[in-house]
Amino acid sequence: MRKGQNPAKFVKDVAKSERITAALLNYIPFLSGFYAETLDVLKVSLDSMRKDAGLPFDLMVFDNGSCQEVREYLINEKEAGRIQYLILSEKNVGKGGAWNVMLAGAPGEIIAYTDADVLFSPNWLSRSVEILETFPNVGMVTARPFRTPPEFYESTLKWAKQNAQLDEGQFIKWETFLEFNLSLGQTEEENKKVYAETKDWRIQYKNVTAMAGASHWQFTAYKSTLQKFLPFDMDKPMGQVRQLDKRMNDEGLLRLMVSDPLAMNMSNTLGYLRGELGKERGKKKEGLGKRVLEIGIVKKVLLAIYNKIFSWYYS
Repeated sequence: MRKGQNPAKFVKDVAKSERITAALLNYIPFLSGFYAETLDVLKVSLDSMRKDAGLPFDLMVFDNGSCQEVREYLINEKEAGRIQYLILSEKNVGKGGAWNVMLAGAPGEIIAYTDADVLFSPNWLSRSVEILETFPNVGMVTARPFRTPPEFYESTLKWAKQNAQLDEGQFIKWETFLEFNLSLGQTEEENKKVYAETKDWRIQYKNVTAMAGASHWQFTAYKSTLQKFLPFDMDKPMGQVRQLDKRMNDEGLLRLMVSDPLAMNMSNTLGYLRGELGKERGKKKEGLGKRVLEIGIVKKVLLAIYNKIFSWYYS
């Protein structure tokens, strides 16, 4: 039996969400080994995202079954008002499962998605939204130019050839190209050949410049566009995310990038901020122990053991 009136009946208005929701996906199962620095990486990513984005936004974080220390940090950030929407998943539902929740539930008209290891530069959001709102039929905009598989932006080039100024050339500087690829664990030597043999496509439309291409690790898009591709059916935690890239291209949507680097992949360490990328140039000769660990069969066996232990605890 009800007693009295619900006080909420006397509230005359409710808070309105921002037009843009920045949505971050996080997964840190423990704080050792591969994940030893990932909580620090997450903190840096969140701080850089909030700092001078160029436009206001609400922040949504989906935590995909992280360890207690990480959950406590996120809860404290929420209580401090630095996270507006926090979703704590009991277990890892994979990127596809997380996207199904985030991209459907984010309240903003525009969603700026990011993985949890991205370092942002000032105006990353305003520059992305400028392209999103200037170009027609945009699927997604990534806040960094880099060379992506051309089969995923065929529709973009087809549109640009008929409706905009399209130029082919080496528009991404070598340093910018190398910086990103080193963060993925690649070497400078192997990238020299790739850089020399590939090109960029620059598109100019209504006095706004963009590059052809985009990527699932960071993008800004209209929520209404993203919902056309829901739900995502991915049976693995990682490795199937390019289906978003492919499906957008197949639908004839533009996939674009800003013309200068406003987002950077930090991966699982703060090595980029410490200036460690590319230190293989002129580094001292490795010790015997390190050389032994790099022997093919030794490396294969040890990584297999590591993966087995990981699966026992976190599958």
